Amino acid sequence: MNRFFINGLLFTCLSGLVSPKAAADEWALALPGWKYEFPRDHHAHPEFKTEWWYFTGNLTGDDGRDYGYQLTFFRQGVQRKTESETRFAVGEIKLAHFAVTEISGARFHYAQKVSRGAFGEAGFAEGERVAWIDDWELRLREGSGFVLQARDAAFALELSLIPHKPPIFHGENGVSQKSEGEGRASHYYSFSRLETVGRLMIDGRAVAVTGWSWFDQEWATNQLTENQTGWDWLSLQFEDGTELMLFQIRLKDGGRDAFSHGTWIDAKGASTAVKNEDFELLPGRVWRSKDTGGDYPVEWTVRIPRLELEVTVQAALDGQELLLRPISYWEGSVRAVGTRRKQAIRARGYLEMTGYVGGLVGLQAPETR
Repeated sequence: MNRFFINGLLFTCLSGLVSPKAAADEWALALPGWKYEFPRDHHAHPEFKTEWWYFTGNLTGDDGRDYGYQLTFFRQGVQRKTESETRFAVGEIKLAHFAVTEISGARFHYAQKVSRGAFGEAGFAEGERVAWIDDWELRLREGSGFVLQARDAAFALELSLIPHKPPIFHGENGVSQKSEGEGRASHYYSFSRLETVGRLMIDGRAVAVTGWSWFDQEWATNQLTENQTGWDWLSLQFEDGTELMLFQIRLKDGGRDAFSHGTWIDAKGASTAVKNEDFELLPGRVWRSKDTGGDYPVEWTVRIPRLELEVTVQAALDGQELLLRPISYWEGSVRAVGTRRKQAIRARGYLEMTGYVGGLVGLQAPETR
């Protein structure tokens, strides 16, 4: 949510609420040598400016219908806070996005929360509780895994997620480079297959659900460069027990940044890096948003010759655009069909597309003078 820089987008929206001092503060950079430890690294890393905990999943209800969901918590640092400062000094903004797709019913619900968290109504903690804003919450599950809950006026979820594979570390040993230059990267890991059980509530109707979820966590201090206009990010969970994550960063000249990459995870949990030169991610049919006029490719072809993989990815529902002024982006459930090693394969997953409506507010690096 993922994603790489949505925190920065939302921070720009809130710039009138926070101090401009942030630009002068020093933050840690995502550099080689980080040694991941759990459960420590499930929690916040306040020495970095941005961080997100991103859950998506495809579920089937006891009503026989299919659903998708997204719940993402963001931490956006605005200045390095000292112990002597009061609770009213804003050190970071807490944000969250929550969406449910009624695939069978062709309806899309979404909501956003933003908080300073001065009185404990939002925050990040050690122990069982990881992140929360009001009654939206991420907790560690006893034993292993996660517990999610979120509620809006017309829709809600309560889910328990159990990992079936160990965490996967993306990029070079968990450092995912996004553009040229030291530290223009994130520390990035995923749980690519989480067994999911719980319930959804929609318009007062409770539905027991089961399915599979994907979890990403990233923390970084970085920005897009001036020639990068947006990105397309994809996660797929195949029926044969394998998974794929890919992202491409689009350039203003219509090309793709060389730092685009991904990861292939086999059925036993072993991962293989997918480099920019290894894959094609080609747009197909376009859906035009009546709300923003954005033209989003809702069909894609993925080719990875070295894996003998080719699939067609299609949105489970075209209209999965989140309208969060002044930011709009597309994030939704997808289906994929194709072949791997000449055998038919199928998958469910999630797709995120940014930069198709307006500019990437506040994200491009400043011009050098």
